[in-house]
Amino acid sequence: MDKIKMITPLVEMDGDEMTRIIWQQLKDILILPYVDLKTEYYDLGLVHRNETDDQVTVDAANATKKYGVGVKCATITPNAARMDEYNLKSMWKSPNGTIRAILDGTVFRSPILVKGIVPYIPTWKKPICIARHAYGDVYKNTEMRVEGGSKAELCVTKPDGTEERSLIFDFKSDGVIQGMHNIDKSISSFARSCFNYALDQHIDVWFATKDTISKTYDHRFKDIFAEIFENEYKDKFEEAGITYFYTLIDDAVARVIRSEGGYMWACKNYDGDVMSDMIATAFGSLAMMTSVLVSPDGIYEFEAAHGTVQRHYYKHLKGEETSTNSVATIFAWTGALKKRGELDKLPELAEFAEKLEKATIKTIEDGIMTGDLYLISTLQNKTKVNTEDFLKAINERLTAML
Repeated sequence: MDKIKMITPLVEMDGDEMTRIIWQQLKDILILPYVDLKTEYYDLGLVHRNETDDQVTVDAANATKKYGVGVKCATITPNAARMDEYNLKSMWKSPNGTIRAILDGTVFRSPILVKGIVPYIPTWKKPICIARHAYGDVYKNTEMRVEGGSKAELCVTKPDGTEERSLIFDFKSDGVIQGMHNIDKSISSFARSCFNYALDQHIDVWFATKDTISKTYDHRFKDIFAEIFENEYKDKFEEAGITYFYTLIDDAVARVIRSEGGYMWACKNYDGDVMSDMIATAFGSLAMMTSVLVSPDGIYEFEAAHGTVQRHYYKHLKGEETSTNSVATIFAWTGALKKRGELDKLPELAEFAEKLEKATIKTIEDGIMTGDLYLISTLQNKTKVNTEDFLKAINERLTAML
């Protein structure tokens, strides 16, 4: 068969460790034989980020703004141990945080459901979509070590030059301090993205913060959501038969555990990071989660929501066999190809991506899966395969569908 032609390139952001190995295998086995792939490539591996002083991450984000669709591999956010391992010039910030700040969107994450993988929460019958604000908070924080005897204050210099100060803490002994920020514009974009996505998916929206403790910062989120909903979306939600409500995040956690699923749970940035991992794991696996960043002006960046699978990578370097789940990475590619096909009016590209998703799910439901799923699958006849053989098994089904 002739390869499917593309018009506009995807922005391709390569990553680190085992997911980088899977990235290339996936393209070689599942995409390049069928698609005349056009990408603008950026190497976001930690080595190259260090060589470019992380400018490559900024360039990749700006390219995504230019072309409208990007697909990203999992990347390392370095800690002290990584500083030594990679001989880094600096402890570079999270690439995801940098990209999200530039695109200023909302991350939507939903579990990929397959037969044989039963959620750990017995009441969950439908997917729970996590909507994660993708700007500010801890990902753009400022931190300091504080010497005992110091006094820390929050100081804002107003446009007229006057200052407003508030005591944070009078340190009698050594400690640490952290400053975070957000902006009304980004919070408003977050709210509208959530409400629009809920209308598109026909699901309720739950939003949760801790405004009883954070009476200014978190309460600002609550107020903006309420104002936008009342003024712009209330009638639309009533017409669609869906609801919006706000609650404290600890109450939301209790409600989520008792629910049957089938709604959007909107969270601030770090809350969404933690809760999406919890949701993914409780549904079965971190590698069974879709993730897409959607900006207010219609920019899409698809990614795998999990890490770089460091332990498997070290096994791979020793020549040992690995059985690493590639489903989230596959769905990052299919999401990007579907969106590219939709925007460029290439139905054959979108249809190919749909079939690749179906082939992936069918492979698992046929009992062929990687080690993480093998341990939790309830299927009677199942086989654990290695990383590459899983991709080849998907390709057999994809070929049949095509």
